[in-house]
Amino acid sequence: MKKTISVSNQGATLDTGRRNFLKLGGIGLAMAGLALVGCDDNSDFQMVDNSKIFDLGTGDVGVLNYAYALEQLEADFYTKVVNNFYSGISDAEKTLFTDLYHHELIHRDFFKAAIGGVTANILPTLEFQYPNVNFNNRASVLATAKALEDTGVAAYNGAGKYITNPDYLVIAGKIVSVEARHASAIRNAINPGSTDFSGDDVIDANGLDVAKEPNQIVAAAGGFIKTPFTWKERGIN
Repeated sequence: MKKTISVSNQGATLDTGRRNFLKLGGIGLAMAGLALVGCDDNSDFQMVDNSKIFDLGTGDVGVLNYAYALEQLEADFYTKVVNNFYSGISDAEKTLFTDLYHHELIHRDFFKAAIGGVTANILPTLEFQYPNVNFNNRASVLATAKALEDTGVAAYNGAGKYITNPDYLVIAGKIVSVEARHASAIRNAINPGSTDFSGDDVIDANGLDVAKEPNQIVAAAGGFIKTPFTWKERGIN
């Protein structure tokens, strides 16, 4: 059964500095020999804006565009955090958020370059909102970062089975491991020295990290996107 992602095609430009461009260049070289593979009829991802449809692509193309949407969200959030650090932030937390900011910009721009280099079928830049986030409040920022990082890890875990190219699966594994490090660092900032990094809300009884389907991810992250971002089966409104 085919699946559809619905999302707005309205966006806002996010810029990156030379530092991130140079880092991305190294990743791009590693991907130079890869090519997007053919369609997988079992996973069809599309972006829908009212009557207009932007096809995210089938198979690996669709999964990469899906991941690109999530990386855009994380990059946008951390851009806002580092551009206006909350009051009283420690030097250690400034360093933490700055590192996360650079990582997420690299992830975002990696997907943009990798997809855009081989197809015109690339997700537009999205526009985000944070109605319940107080960027000047430590607890609010950390809670949001925790939610985004946990969601990102679960999203990659859930999307892995849709990837058919083993090279892309390796790349996804490398990225999700970084996202997991982010999640652990944020959880430690909230509860220093605790075992919360492996709490039963993210680790199951078998000691495995949670994996979530795109519909679950959209339910968690969709509220940050300014226009509807929903997951539905084809043919079901």
